[in-house]
Amino acid sequence: MKSLFAALCLCIIQIFSAQEEVYANGIFGFEDNTPQKIFTDRSRIRQSPKTDAQIIDSLQANQQILILKKEEAVLKLGERSANWYKISYQKGDKTLQGYIWGGNLCIGYRNKNGYDFLYGISKTINKKDRQFNQDYQQNTASIKVLKNNDLVDEIFFETGSGESLNFGTFSIESSHQLKDVEYTLKASVSGEACGIAGYDQYILFKNKKLIALPQLMNVGDADVYYHSEKFIFPNDKGGIANAFILKMEEMEKDDRDREKKKRASKIYLWDGNAYHLKK
Repeated sequence: MKSLFAALCLCIIQIFSAQEEVYANGIFGFEDNTPQKIFTDRSRIRQSPKTDAQIIDSLQANQQILILKKEEAVLKLGERSANWYKISYQKGDKTLQGYIWGGNLCIGYRNKNGYDFLYGISKTINKKDRQFNQDYQQNTASIKVLKNNDLVDEIFFETGSGESLNFGTFSIESSHQLKDVEYTLKASVSGEACGIAGYDQYILFKNKKLIALPQLMNVGDADVYYHSEKFIFPNDKGGIANAFILKMEEMEKDDRDREKKKRASKIYLWDGNAYHLKK
């Protein structure tokens, strides 16, 4: 089944890369007159919405800004496509304005007990599928935790191709309580078309450190097939103390339109500092 997913993703990437018109990823769609935060350190602020425009300033991660207007111009860097935005922001006692590329902004952000958690797409990397002997591009996301604007920790994880960046969410899951874990963060991306994978990344925060759990992937195509993964945490129905469960389910129809289902589960033990797979 994984081979089918890999072949499908490579096919989708090739189809969309052949198109000339560039569309912005949905996760970088921000409304006018709404607050936002900078994700990428030293984000360049330009005099107009284009890459060769004069640089008039740069902003650090966690800087609060106000979206004034979404521009029509779209810039694609690797597997990230985003509009330019006219913004305003404070520096000292001055209110300034300029233009920024939307890919440098947070997908989501949260504040909890003096910590700022930022979620965004960091870069695109080149990867090789050895089974099909093809190259493809893969987005890398990250979560940063800051206190008083100083970086405490940052962790990176993959988020698929640009087609998986139509929707994005970021939350602090208060009901997922593992031993000695301060917060459980959940960062997600997903596409809007059939056959486009979505990814859920859970991150634990403990003693000023971020710990990534195994990434979850969900994908499907109408009634033809699907693959779903989810965690069962303590305080969830069926949760086990000091452990969490990975549940997987797959369905694929054969040439007679009969459903073939496969289910599996894994138990991960948590000792208060790290997790490992139960044998």
